[in-house]
Amino acid sequence: MTDPKILIVEDDLDVAEMLNSYFRGQGYEVFAVNWGRDGVRSATTVHPDLVILDIRLPDIDGFEVATQLRSERRTHDIPIIFLTEKRDRADRLRGLELGGDDYITKPFDMQELHLRVRNALRRMNRGALTDPISGLPVGEFLDERLSEYMRKGSYAVLLISLENMDGFREAYGFVAADDVLRAVSVMITNTLRELSSPDDFLGHMAPTEFLLVVPSGNLPGLKDRLRIRLGQSLEYFYPAKDRAQTLKLSSRLAVKLAELQLLPRQFADPEKLKQELVRLKQ
Repeated sequence: MTDPKILIVEDDLDVAEMLNSYFRGQGYEVFAVNWGRDGVRSATTVHPDLVILDIRLPDIDGFEVATQLRSERRTHDIPIIFLTEKRDRADRLRGLELGGDDYITKPFDMQELHLRVRNALRRMNRGALTDPISGLPVGEFLDERLSEYMRKGSYAVLLISLENMDGFREAYGFVAADDVLRAVSVMITNTLRELSSPDDFLGHMAPTEFLLVVPSGNLPGLKDRLRIRLGQSLEYFYPAKDRAQTLKLSSRLAVKLAELQLLPRQFADPEKLKQELVRLKQ
């Protein structure tokens, strides 16, 4: 079995060298470039298993690099982890909409980055069928199921977005953040079982975004129960000494919901449906 190949596109020479040395030491074959256009060329010739991509580059930015990679057949499916100083929600959404697999902000924890690289490679090797943290469907599995519901109609889709996870992860670490995602997935799953039907479906639209599909008549009660249950639980993910102060912060963990009723052939493909849910959430 050959070593996984990583392409690093990073214009900060110190960061690029640090990443190069670290991942080589972990058994990866590493290629590093400092310009966006070189990143696109390298991806088509080296065909890496994963790209670590800075957004702020001296020629074309990382978003344009990702766009070009996703538009080329040979590089369309390569996992991309954005590495950037940008913390705005709009930047994260843009990166995910362009097909980014993850988004890490600087300064970053090297062990966390390594785990996210490993998880992205595992998802790729498994055909990106399930999320490595929650075990819920993602990627092609999610899209296949959504396509089935889109043909039938008479279903409702609920997006449950866990907001401000980046800030929580920076404050308490990646292990605590992953524990939050697991706990939230369990709470959603248990709530779904209380009002279950054979046609219920739960998956991930993004690592912090859960997607439910249920018969239309079941959605109101399910949505209300989830809003209450999740809203009451989020503060307990913080250490007891921080809870009082955390409740005053606008950047604390929060849940946003967006819903829509599916009509037969309402959307051309699952991607259009997901884009509409993102728009409704905003």
